[in-house]
Amino acid sequence: MKITFYGGAGEVGRSCIRVDGKETTILLDAGVKLAQQNEMPLLGKEGFGDIDAVVVTHAHLDHCGYLPHMYSQGFTGNVYATKPTLELANVIISDYLRLSKPKDVSKHGTEEMVRHHRFLDYFKSYRIGDFEVKLYPAGHILGSAMVELKDTATGESLLYTGDFNMRSTRLLDPAYTEHLKADTLITESTYGGDADVFPPQREVLNGFISSIKETILTGGKALIPSFAVGRAQEVLFILNDYMRSGILPQTNIYIDGMINKAMRIYRHNVIYCRDEIQKQILMSEDDPFKSKFFHVVKGRQERGKIASGNESSIVVTTSGMLKGGPIVKYLQRSAGDPNSKLIFVGYQAPDTPGRKILDGERTIELDGKQVKIEMKVEQYRLSAHADRQSLMRMISRIEGLKNVVIVHGEPQKIVEFSKAVDKKYKVYTPSLGSSIEL
Repeated sequence: MKITFYGGAGEVGRSCIRVDGKETTILLDAGVKLAQQNEMPLLGKEGFGDIDAVVVTHAHLDHCGYLPHMYSQGFTGNVYATKPTLELANVIISDYLRLSKPKDVSKHGTEEMVRHHRFLDYFKSYRIGDFEVKLYPAGHILGSAMVELKDTATGESLLYTGDFNMRSTRLLDPAYTEHLKADTLITESTYGGDADVFPPQREVLNGFISSIKETILTGGKALIPSFAVGRAQEVLFILNDYMRSGILPQTNIYIDGMINKAMRIYRHNVIYCRDEIQKQILMSEDDPFKSKFFHVVKGRQERGKIASGNESSIVVTTSGMLKGGPIVKYLQRSAGDPNSKLIFVGYQAPDTPGRKILDGERTIELDGKQVKIEMKVEQYRLSAHADRQSLMRMISRIEGLKNVVIVHGEPQKIVEFSKAVDKKYKVYTPSLGSSIEL
C-alpha cells in the first residue's frame, strides 16, 4: 500500500490523501485551505486519471471543498460519504463558490460532482475496486466518519480518522472505538500539542454562558462567528438549553449566513443525532431545531438593521474565521462598543483575521476596511476535535496497529504529538507531496 499526501501534511487544511492499493486508487478527502489566499491540494489535472474514487470524511471545506475543482477539470469517478455529509457539502460548497468565485470551477463541473454522489451507511462493508470500505461514526459533525480501507488483494488495512471527537456533544455521540482493527492509522492532530488538554466541558460551558449573560445584562451584543456546519448547531442548542432553563436572560438569538440551511439538513437527518434528540422531536412539541428564541436573518436589509440597532442580542453567524460572510458587517458595526463581545468557539487557522485578533491585533482589515477592535475578545473551546489525551486513547484502542501517520496539525503540534506516541509503533510525520510505502 502506498500513501501520498497532497494536502493536510504538516498543516491544517486542504486534507487530501491518495491511497494506492494493488489494483485500486482512492482519494481520502479533497479539501481547500482557507487562508489569506486559498490553497489547493498539490493535485493537478494530470493526477485525476488513475483515481478510482474519493471518500469524504465530513462536510467541512478543508475536507471537501476541492471536489468542484476536480470535476470541473475532468474527474469522472464517484465521491462516497454518508448521506448528511454529501447534503451538507452541497450547501457549504455552494456558499464557498459564491464567495470565492474560483475561475477553474464550472457549472457543468458542479453538476457532475452532485451526479457522482454515492451514499454510504455506517458499519456496512462496500467494495470500491479491490478496496473494502467501511465507515464508523467520528463524532465531529453530523454524518462525519472515520474510514477503514482494506485492500482485498494484499490484506493490508488502514484507518483514517478524519476529524474526530471522543466526547459526547449536545447533538452527537462520541467517535466509535469498539473493535477497530488496522495495520496503519492516519490520525488528525489539530490539538495534539503538549498543552492541548481540554478542561472539563462543564467548566468551559459555565464560562461561555456567564460571559454571554454579562453581555446581555450590560446591553451589548455577543457576536459568535462559527462554521455553518457543526459548531453553529452545537452553539445554538447550548444557548437554547440555557435560555429555556432561565440561566440566560431571554433575548433574540439571530442566525445568519448558511447556518439555517445546515440546520434544516440536521433536522431531516436527525437519525444520525443522539437518541435523546430523536426522542425530543418525536415525543415533544418543543422541537429544539425550531426554538422560539431563534430568529433567522432574512437578507442584507435586516442584517444592517440588527447590526446598527441598540438591541442587546446574540448573533451566531458565518464565517468562523472572519474570512468574509455576514460576521464582517456585524463586527464593523459593533467593534467599537466595549460592552459587546467577539466570542470565538472554534479553531482559527494561521493568517486568518480571527487568528490575528486572537493573537492580539486590534486593528484588522475586514472587507477592505480597517476596523479597530475595542469590544472584548474571548475564546471558549467548544471543540469538536480530540485533545491530546483523546488522540492517545484512540491509538490505544486499535487492534493490530503497527504504523501511526500524523497529519492535520500545525507543525509544532505534530512534532510534540509524535514524540508522545508509544515507541512500539512506527510513527510517520509526512510532508506535503511525500509518499509512504507500507
